[in-house]
Amino acid sequence: MDLILCHTTADFDALGAAVGLTRLKPGAKAVLTGGTHPAVRDFLALHRDEYALIERRSVQLAQINSVIIVDTQKRDRLGKAAEWLDLPQLKAIEIYDHHPVPQTDIQATYTQIEPVGATTTLIVEQLQQSQIQLTTAEATVMALGIHVDTGSLTFDQTTPRDGAALTWLMEQGANLRQIAQYVEPGLSPQLEKLFRQSLDLLQRQTHLGYTISWVFLKTPGHVPGLSSLASRLLEVTESDALLLGAEYKRKSKGETLQPADLPVVRFQVEGYSPLPVGGLTVEGSGNYYNKQNFKIQPPSQNNLETQSQTNFQPNNLQPNNLQPNNLQANNLQPNNLQPNNLQPSTDTNLPYSKAKGEQLSTSVTKLTIIGRTRIEGTDLNQLLQPLGGGGHSQAAAVTLRDCDAQTILEQLVNQLKDQIPQPLTARDLMSSPVRTIRPNTKIKEAQRILLRYGHSGLSVVDKLDQLVGIISRRDLDLALHHGFGHAPVKGYMTKDVKTITPETSMADIQSLMVTYDIGRLPVLEDGQLMGIVTRTDVLRQLFQEELKVKQLKVDGSNLKPANLKPANLKPLLASPLWELLTIAAEKAQERGWHLYLVGGAVRDLLLADGKKQLLLNDIDLVVDGFNRSADAIAGVTLAKELRKIYRKVRLEVHGSFQTAALLWHNDQTFGSLCVDIATARTEFYPYPAANPQVEASSIRQDLYRRDFTINAMAARLTKVNPQSQLPLLDFFGGMLDLRSQKIRVLHANSFIEDPTRIYRAVRFAVRLGFEIEPQTKEYIHYAIESGVYQRTLAENAKVPALQTRLKAELNYMLQGPYWEPALQLLFSLGALRCLHPTLTLDKPLWWRVRLVGRWLQRFDPKQTLRHWQMRLEVLIADLAPEERVKVAKNLQLPVDSVERLQKLEGLQGDFLESLPTCQLKSQIVHMLREYKLPTLVLIGVHSPRAIRRKIWQYLTTWRNVKPPLDGNDLRKLGYKPGAHYREILDALLDATLDRVIQDQAEAKAFLAIHYPPLDRKP
Repeated sequence: MDLILCHTTADFDALGAAVGLTRLKPGAKAVLTGGTHPAVRDFLALHRDEYALIERRSVQLAQINSVIIVDTQKRDRLGKAAEWLDLPQLKAIEIYDHHPVPQTDIQATYTQIEPVGATTTLIVEQLQQSQIQLTTAEATVMALGIHVDTGSLTFDQTTPRDGAALTWLMEQGANLRQIAQYVEPGLSPQLEKLFRQSLDLLQRQTHLGYTISWVFLKTPGHVPGLSSLASRLLEVTESDALLLGAEYKRKSKGETLQPADLPVVRFQVEGYSPLPVGGLTVEGSGNYYNKQNFKIQPPSQNNLETQSQTNFQPNNLQPNNLQPNNLQANNLQPNNLQPNNLQPSTDTNLPYSKAKGEQLSTSVTKLTIIGRTRIEGTDLNQLLQPLGGGGHSQAAAVTLRDCDAQTILEQLVNQLKDQIPQPLTARDLMSSPVRTIRPNTKIKEAQRILLRYGHSGLSVVDKLDQLVGIISRRDLDLALHHGFGHAPVKGYMTKDVKTITPETSMADIQSLMVTYDIGRLPVLEDGQLMGIVTRTDVLRQLFQEELKVKQLKVDGSNLKPANLKPANLKPLLASPLWELLTIAAEKAQERGWHLYLVGGAVRDLLLADGKKQLLLNDIDLVVDGFNRSADAIAGVTLAKELRKIYRKVRLEVHGSFQTAALLWHNDQTFGSLCVDIATARTEFYPYPAANPQVEASSIRQDLYRRDFTINAMAARLTKVNPQSQLPLLDFFGGMLDLRSQKIRVLHANSFIEDPTRIYRAVRFAVRLGFEIEPQTKEYIHYAIESGVYQRTLAENAKVPALQTRLKAELNYMLQGPYWEPALQLLFSLGALRCLHPTLTLDKPLWWRVRLVGRWLQRFDPKQTLRHWQMRLEVLIADLAPEERVKVAKNLQLPVDSVERLQKLEGLQGDFLESLPTCQLKSQIVHMLREYKLPTLVLIGVHSPRAIRRKIWQYLTTWRNVKPPLDGNDLRKLGYKPGAHYREILDALLDATLDRVIQDQAEAKAFLAIHYPPLDRKP
């Protein structure tokens, strides 16, 4: 075996060179000897499988024949892998590097060390000579190596050979979008100096598992490119969020400024106005000259930020020829003044002459703050907007004048920490309930359970349901291989099990999995097995992005479903999407499978008006691999095949059911698209409202497990004549129901098994303009009247269809434009009783639900709050006080939502008692400003008119009132800054609200009476 070793903390150059060598030396494997740069780590998280990489721990030392080292010549850069260089059987040791090291401590049989910008360039030249063609993934990582080590061909060590190599890699198909995503631009010398300074001054703090860093710099002037510095600091320090503050002084607008292309020097020549000297611009002069002393136009303000100071070195000026006393204004020869004859002044506070009289230089202090964040849920744009800044949620900036820089930066750090959401814990990630077995369960039986449910391991518990071990599929395979299928699992299970609690953070879960190479972690609470967190759970959370699926609008008045034929499916699809489905069908057919387009995509295509092609957002594909050996993993296998063709897509494998998803996000061709690919399967529910358990099955059974006939159709994509229509599988009359605009359930127990289907039926009905057919209504009424939901909640701790999944359906429904008719239809069906048996939409409640919508539209037009959740809170608040929290917790609403509902009754009493006694506006403001907007809205819609009107006036007018004077005014008036500022400003605000004062003059008079000059500076 030939091994290619990257140095520890491998960068893209080392990785790119190693990947190239795997093509030059067939069969060779690349080894990362110890860690990678953050960008490389992120890149490999998605692309590792594209390259011939193996882990260091997987290397069999006896099989090593030769070692090739890239991008280093030192043994200590190879970590523990340096020991391999001493193996007696090695036939060759090769080194490829571009660093000019005086000597190496590695005895190599062959070396290629040349002064180029990147080691990858040397490998590319050999690939060109050998006429080896690269894949896109290989060309991309090698191009990244050259880009990073040459600063995209801008570093001093860059050579024409690097540019030629990069050109060839682009011709080989290097992905420019990925290069732009991962390459780190180089820093200028000035920024490099600030970078080193920032590392020394950087402050860090860990908050809720995230690392928040900030640094404050003082610079002599404006520094361009600080955003690159902030990005580099974020990466190098591996911070999750960073704020960079840079303060500098700049001339005020009244001062004359210098041209952008001339260095600035101040000379002290007593009694004379500054004049141009040898192509220089002397600070303070009103005229500007070029190097030939021709007068030029003053610079534009836009160029002032980038004036050059690189060509002139003040230290080279000598004073030996300068005689100020001999200089006369009438015979002064500017051309005789040369930089080597002048001594620059070291006094930066000197005055200088302007026409008649002396004028002192004035300046303002500017503070630039640049933010970067990778924490989901934080919004730097929102953080900096109040200060006049802006940008994006993950990157924003603001520039301030004459402020307390340290205080501002500290305040922003604290506000950023307040934005960070509570971190995910095992309770959020775990699967529950956990499928368990007893210690005496036979190996063969355990293997059968694994195969049936698609798990990769089982938890073993004793008679008291205490966890005693875990057995993995590998353990079972090994036992079966040796003929021990009859033996109990207790002899093969792992007994030293690492466990976690429901509150274990996701970061700690990742650390445990990596440190101990564990694929699953049981979740214990008070000794009881509550759930299990697997690698798949963690990866799904790490890489899953919320898809913003746009619902297609269907105009029921113009809809003519009877005219829609299955043959119209193909022309209705946009060309790129049809091509994707065609390729997927070809790949499935090659393996002997059928591939079907199923569910909502088929429904929406059949409902389309045919006037334009559609680019669907959500597509479900089913592989019918039943009765084939690969049936359990057919969907995943097909998804991986497509991933090889569409390299920009992200692949996610979903849990133990062996389904997969291909995800595009804001793609130029597909937009935001999700393609789910699953093996045909059936399902069963262990109890009503539970999560279903599924098993591989046929396409018919797969369609039968769906909710409604209009969603239970499938268009076959394989073995069809391209010129004919797609065969449509419609076993349950879906086309008939589309034509008659009916929502029909598939079987009588459907709503008992899954109550969220009631809400889905309502959502589809109002969205599509359909009617729930009579028999389906009867099934809904029966399920609700049976009381099965209340019994299930009482008997089971986890009832997803009445908890998280029900909340998800409420989310879809209450945030849609059709929420009002949907809520009314739910009420008419009695389906609000799924939330609580006593909940009913009477006239007062219906009025409050609509009223909260108007309040939110007025006071939260940008929808910073969850409007659907506020509507839901109004519904829950109609219940008895003791039931509100139960329902909110059952739906797993956020903590703040639960607290509002819990405190609502007490707050209503407080408002009824205290607010009417407030005779002054200032008293009302003092009372109400203690509460956040959601609380005030909730109380407002549940209060009598008099109370509601005062809350409305506060939100619309009074909370926006400002006093005539602010802190700066107080400072100018001579008041010493301190804690009493708040008291004074509050008093001014009260007086303004109560019409005691109306302008600054009255405000100053007010201060003279109530806060006399005794409180001012002496």
